[in-house]
Amino acid sequence: MSFSEKLKNQILIADGAIGTLLYSYGVDSCSEELNLSQPEQIQNIHKAYIDAGADVIQTNSYAANYLKLQRYGLEDSVKEINSAAVRHAKQAAQKNAYVLGTMGGNRGIKTNSITIEEIKRSFREQLYCLLLEGVDGILLETYYDLEELETILTIARKETKLPIIAQVSLQEPGFLQDRTPVNDALKRLEALGADVVGLNCRLGPHHMLLALEQIELPKHAYLSAYPNASLPAYTDGKFHYEGDPNYFRSSAKAFRDQGVRLLGGCCGTTPEHIRAYASELKNSVPIFEKVVKLKPKKIIIEPLAPKREFTPLQEIVKERPSVIVELDPPRKLDTTKFFEGAKALKEAGIDSITLADNSLATVRISNESLGYLVKQELGMRPLIHIACRDRNIIGLQSHLMGLHTLGMNDVLAITGDPARVGDFPGASSVYDVSSFELIQMIKQLNEGLSFSGKDLGQKTDFSIAAAFNPNVRSLDKAVKRLEKKVHFGADYFISQPVFSEEKLLEVYEHTKHLDAPIYIGLMPLTSSKNAEFLHNEVPGIKIADSIRQRMAQLSDDPLQAAKEGIAISKSLIDAALDLFNGIYLITPFLRYELTAELALYTRQRASELRRTNYAENTIY
Repeated sequence: MSFSEKLKNQILIADGAIGTLLYSYGVDSCSEELNLSQPEQIQNIHKAYIDAGADVIQTNSYAANYLKLQRYGLEDSVKEINSAAVRHAKQAAQKNAYVLGTMGGNRGIKTNSITIEEIKRSFREQLYCLLLEGVDGILLETYYDLEELETILTIARKETKLPIIAQVSLQEPGFLQDRTPVNDALKRLEALGADVVGLNCRLGPHHMLLALEQIELPKHAYLSAYPNASLPAYTDGKFHYEGDPNYFRSSAKAFRDQGVRLLGGCCGTTPEHIRAYASELKNSVPIFEKVVKLKPKKIIIEPLAPKREFTPLQEIVKERPSVIVELDPPRKLDTTKFFEGAKALKEAGIDSITLADNSLATVRISNESLGYLVKQELGMRPLIHIACRDRNIIGLQSHLMGLHTLGMNDVLAITGDPARVGDFPGASSVYDVSSFELIQMIKQLNEGLSFSGKDLGQKTDFSIAAAFNPNVRSLDKAVKRLEKKVHFGADYFISQPVFSEEKLLEVYEHTKHLDAPIYIGLMPLTSSKNAEFLHNEVPGIKIADSIRQRMAQLSDDPLQAAKEGIAISKSLIDAALDLFNGIYLITPFLRYELTAELALYTRQRASELRRTNYAENTIY
């Protein structure tokens, strides 16, 4: 009797985890490679699950695709590894169990890290390898991204008439990470031709059953469930699971009552967990009707979100000339000079003070804490830089939720300089996401959804700036990045410092088609050494030869060199105001008197330009 025919009138018990089981044995490398180097160990695991009562086993091929195998330098062994995986499973199964060719998801929370075209190519290669070896069906498991699963399910359905099991993974019961209701997601998979639809991974029995309560019985497919054993613990540098098989035994009938016909285990499960299922449900009859529990809608009175105290910068700069100034948080704990500078900049009438996030990977006082003090004590608008380098996805979301709670709505999303350039070259650079993905995630917070798709109960109101480096060989490519950032949700741009009028004009011509405004970066030079350091050693900064020569002529006169730096910046401000409304002044070495003078000069020149433009457009 075929796998599909058996499911019509009987609950089938599937196997449990392979990868985490191998990890518990001490394997801390590519589990799929063991199909080649340790075939007996893989066959013994399959046999253990069959002996425990599994009717269905899966091949040890979860991550045996090009995209994942290349992490281990095994991308050219896709066929060899998958073929061996099927042979070992079939050898163990004989006629005692069905063999499903397993293919795992590639995308996690970072859905843009892998393109759909890459996924298609990798999937097809692995699929053909499994089909050629004669599996009884295909198991698509651990898919957080519905787009990925729908794409590869469509391909699989065209290539084979074998049964296909399509399983999604949830961050929370009831919804996928893009907020698609799980019941709707499974209906879509059924419509695309899946023979079995269901859930696996991430959730243990308790939360998976809560999710199943919201899922209708499919009309033309069956339900599956592969819960995790428990949440993982971390002890002495190793992850481990402590799920009690008796807990699985006690939950087995609840899964049957929710309409599950294919019941197995995921991370942390062992043959003992499967034995527990089999002791309760082996050869049992499934249910054919089910009443779905619809959760009553809760009437929630939300606390009021902090009101935005300032007009968004992207709106200000579209209407009039605007000046923002970067004042780096200090490296030491004395903040006296920093707040003196902040006060001077406020008196100069700037629209926002921007606070870098450990720029050049150099440790400084938290920009969040200084931003809050600037806002509360001086009534100034802080623009908080957020680098992807120092925080993982958990930390980034927590940080942003904190900024929202403190009423700081203006952020600059940047990737951040690598840790090796800063104070602690041995420190880890996290980079869970890039600036593109961070921008997208902040926009998602503005919709009231967490990075994982959970409802936050409130919408944030972030105004998102993105970085722009015009000092590159190909400005066309840089502008393409700007367009991509706009697509991901950037509201406006802040540029690296520009040091020539020619570059200003070039930037204007290349970006004038963009709707998102640009704050053009300008930085007063303090000396010839400062100019040479910036030009030769700081990524993203290039200074025109003529400017460097002017500064070099005053290398023996620090006072005159600083005045020359101011003069150069003023001439650039004059040129920039003819082209851009936004001026971004960068304060060198906390020398706030320089940027305060330039901020006053910018306001004066902007006022003169407005009067001139008014006079020219007045009809007498």
